[in-house]
Amino acid sequence: MKRFILLIFIALSFIFTANIFAEEIKIAIVTHEKSNHYLACQKFKEIVEKESAGKYKVSIFHSSSLGDENSILQQIQLGTVDLGVITSGPIGNFNKKIQIFDLPFIFKDYEQSDKILDGEIGKEVLQSLETSGFKGLHFLENGFRNLTNNVRAVNNVNDVKGLKIRTMDAPAHVKLWRAFGANPTPMGWPINTELQQGTIDGQENPLSVIDQYKLYEVQKYLSLTRHVYSPLVFIMNLKKFNSLPKNEQELFLKATKEASIFERKYNRDNNAKFLANLKAHGMQVVEKLDLNSFKAKIGSIYEDAKKTTDQKLVEKLLNETKGK
Repeated sequence: MKRFILLIFIALSFIFTANIFAEEIKIAIVTHEKSNHYLACQKFKEIVEKESAGKYKVSIFHSSSLGDENSILQQIQLGTVDLGVITSGPIGNFNKKIQIFDLPFIFKDYEQSDKILDGEIGKEVLQSLETSGFKGLHFLENGFRNLTNNVRAVNNVNDVKGLKIRTMDAPAHVKLWRAFGANPTPMGWPINTELQQGTIDGQENPLSVIDQYKLYEVQKYLSLTRHVYSPLVFIMNLKKFNSLPKNEQELFLKATKEASIFERKYNRDNNAKFLANLKAHGMQVVEKLDLNSFKAKIGSIYEDAKKTTDQKLVEKLLNETKGK
């Protein structure tokens, strides 16, 4: 019995000592513990901690505890945060090429978005992030964005006129909603209080976010506009990634890829559930609306993107997706 107790003591001491000396990897997100972002981070954490045999301990900082997405990106650049799961929109403030994914009505379905993001165009965009001090590890997704508001049902673009809509702090998104006739207001996340107080009339996000943040409590109308497909990115401090041994770089790439595929599947498998729950909580949903009226308003946005991002890359993207 004494020998058994001694063995347990030694084993516990080993685990305790390993935890003390494990290297902390800090990953930050703006969403809470029930979000898709968090699920992806948890999957990443499981893989890295297990396959590094305890060398790394992954700490997830959620619910904007380290600031909004722009702030997290700045901290990743500085190296005070190692990784983030960040929406592509705010990354566009640091790197122009990724703004090509903010173009409206580019992707018609998930099959097409996967083909582009996991293909040559996606790889080129991730590679370009290195000029800003980032390592783009893998794309996951927010998904197709939809409009909610508390003023009126939106059946066509004319119904958007004058609505004060919260957008991400991303120039392309602001420009798009201005083209639709709205009054776009860039704002950090979350925004439940601002919606409840009427500071803003509405917002736009994928169904997962609308449901997980219970926006049905502060928003009456939902229109399935699917105006932009919104990628997320596992993004890391470049110096930190380059400092890792080759086998550990491969581990981080593997972990982010598996976590991304896991998160995408979860999002898609649950979209119908998210929508049903929003309806069950009383949201009035416009599922069939006049999308052509929205597309007619985007005018020169594609041509402007060629000038402000990367002309060849935009043309390649439009050619492969056939645009709007």
